[in-house]
Amino acid sequence: MPAADTHASAVPRTELHRFLRRFAWVALAVVVLLAAGTAGYVATESVSVWDGFLWSLDTVATEGARNRPHTVGGELVWVALIVLGVGTLLYALVTGVEVLVSGHLRTLLDDRREQQAIDALSDHVIICGFGRVGRQAAADLRAAGTRYVVIDPHHENLEEARGVGVRFIEGNATVDDVLVQAGVERARTLIAAVDDDAENVFITLSARQLNPEIAIIARASDRSTEPKLLRAGANRVISPYRSSGSEMARLALTPQVSGALDVAPQYRLEEIEVDPGSTADGATVVDVRGGAIIVAVRRPDGSFLPQPPGGTQLTAGDVILAMGPVATMERLEGALASASRDNDGHGSRR
Repeated sequence: MPAADTHASAVPRTELHRFLRRFAWVALAVVVLLAAGTAGYVATESVSVWDGFLWSLDTVATEGARNRPHTVGGELVWVALIVLGVGTLLYALVTGVEVLVSGHLRTLLDDRREQQAIDALSDHVIICGFGRVGRQAAADLRAAGTRYVVIDPHHENLEEARGVGVRFIEGNATVDDVLVQAGVERARTLIAAVDDDAENVFITLSARQLNPEIAIIARASDRSTEPKLLRAGANRVISPYRSSGSEMARLALTPQVSGALDVAPQYRLEEIEVDPGSTADGATVVDVRGGAIIVAVRRPDGSFLPQPPGGTQLTAGDVILAMGPVATMERLEGALASASRDNDGHGSRR
């Protein structure tokens, strides 16, 4: 990871912050100008510091309420304050109008409200990275009604995220201050879904240090990164490429299995469709389940039968949600596959 990223500011350098820095420089210039003018009038006109300050303020503001200086030195200070003061004030006015016209003041207020909403969150999920993996995770969390915050350094993702109501922090999740800004101490889970494996390791280390109790799910593109993420403090490591490849191979071997999840080293939870002409077509649950646990049956019309009785009749198009040992599930896959598919060698993994 580049050294510049490790020392990145918690708040990214957006256009709004550049305007705020311009205002800060203008304010500093006015202060320096008034201080220099006060000192100049005190030295040349033999007035008190307070009178020198009032005279400088009058000159910079082009008020004209005070008399012209009596000495040549005072006149030089007077001219310099008029030229520099008018230029500085005009620059400040132009900057202020630009902020108002371009809508950056509204952005500042929106950012403040957004941060207040994030500060009020607890027991939420933090998603680091708003790429393809992060967006899918965000969509699933939103569908589940779970509160979450997204951290991403790319400004182009800000408007898209806020357009769908995502609480978004524009920053680098490897920086502790950004994680604190997202409420990592109060969060229940952190998802490290950045495209770069090294960044995910840094994010995991930082999050684990800031909140020892948080659950961390990290993405690993390279298999060699998985043990590093686990050592860094990740509870689970997911490889999108390996998972998608395994899913494709599984669908090629058993097309009727629409979903599978390894719930334990020897147990698998699967969604299996009943093929027309299969052993299960027209049979009952007790006839086909064997040693598997039939959790539910989903009918083609959308109806859902949780924990169906053993006498429930199965028909083609039904989807069975079943759990059991690997060998048992392979036998069930074969029972639910059509005879032609089983003869072609696609009905089981053997």
